[in-house]
Amino acid sequence: MRFLCLTTACCLVCACATSAPPIEGKPIPERGDRSSASQLTKNDFDRMADVELAENTQSLRNLMLKLYKRNPNQLAKSTSDNAEKMTEWVFENELQHHWQFKEIVNKQGTDAIFLAFDANYQNDRVLPFIVGLQTMLAKAHGNKTEFYLTDKIEPQNIYNVARNIEIAAWKLSNARDAEGNLYLLTNEISDKDRNLSFEREFGKMIGRTDLYAIALAEKSQRLISRVIQSIATAVFLPF
Repeated sequence: MRFLCLTTACCLVCACATSAPPIEGKPIPERGDRSSASQLTKNDFDRMADVELAENTQSLRNLMLKLYKRNPNQLAKSTSDNAEKMTEWVFENELQHHWQFKEIVNKQGTDAIFLAFDANYQNDRVLPFIVGLQTMLAKAHGNKTEFYLTDKIEPQNIYNVARNIEIAAWKLSNARDAEGNLYLLTNEISDKDRNLSFEREFGKMIGRTDLYAIALAEKSQRLISRVIQSIATAVFLPF
């Protein structure tokens, strides 16, 4: 019964992620035909993985666009194009760059995230932050974008990535330079404006990833080692 409840909950979360009203009038992409030949080699957990990773990638795409618009000085360090074109180039040309960029010394995962908050780093900080998160997610999923019956995903890795997203989000909102200025501007709360869209996007990512990790653990009867640490002093977990 517990497993059934978790499976149902995960399905509901995935459904909400793909069927919510579109933002800014953009249509929601349709998933592949469940009756196609490839779908016959998938179970429900494979489809959950497809949706969870795709939706988290879309969240990172949204975050990159938001970060460039909030920090145009960082975009100018990489290109003269607008934020939309830069974001599209990064996410639509994986076969060209393979998530390796010489501008960030080909760093990926947590190494790239650390670079975004390195006081000595003078280039575009948005690029390593997003590349770090995306490649971290990819590695935890076996560097695959579609999942089938023969694929095995370790629930502990997925859980650890959720904690790492929490740490990265905290760093983004709190890391400051020697003058006390935030490296990257995100949420804005003032008498006139209240913008918490960054926080909400990270919350969705953490929720999707956590629930999928728990569902996987229930399916495989594996225990997840839950790490308790202060977010301000937390270290990134292996994945």
